[in-house]
Amino acid sequence: MALARVQNFSISLDGFGTGEGLTADAPFGHAGERLHEWMFATRWWSGPGGSGGVDDLFARQFDAGIGAEIMGAGKYGPAGWHEDPDWKGWWGPNPPFHTPVLVLTHHPRPPLEMEGGTTFRFLDASPAEALEAAREAAQGKDVRIGGGPTVVRDFLAARLVDHAHIAVVPILLGRGVRLWDGLEGLESDYRIETIPSPGGVTHLTLTRV
Repeated sequence: MALARVQNFSISLDGFGTGEGLTADAPFGHAGERLHEWMFATRWWSGPGGSGGVDDLFARQFDAGIGAEIMGAGKYGPAGWHEDPDWKGWWGPNPPFHTPVLVLTHHPRPPLEMEGGTTFRFLDASPAEALEAAREAAQGKDVRIGGGPTVVRDFLAARLVDHAHIAVVPILLGRGVRLWDGLEGLESDYRIETIPSPGGVTHLTLTRV
């Protein structure tokens, strides 16, 4: 069966997957882009002038074998986006997903087709129901659980994630939304490995046993 994967999901040393104060102009709140600077510096993101090594190897797995993504309402837009019929996400006309994307929201709306093969579908569903729908949309490929931290946490809590890559970035945010809250005992169901990078990022991989 196709895997449910978390890929390139970044958190701070104190466990926050996003900052506080998300707005249309600040998708990660007071964290800004600091959680993702490691990825932006790689060759995968920035081309030949970027860095290689372990960061680049992990970054390249973002879309490898992915056929659909599941994301939460907070990743798709700031609070209240459902009241704006013109809101089409943070990413412009050609989002970086290039697959069906299932947005979990209590305010469903008709599907939204974008350039490059991305189609946003809006579902009010449980994690298990959303994963079933995403697997059907992925047509045999893997499903990426894209975030934000609340959605990743919910899928981990339900033990629906087969493999997760978490990049622990050497910054302290102090506030925002934490990933690990309520996941006590998770290590008993996953094999956890760590790989440090020269840039200070620690790459955690969790594989369901």
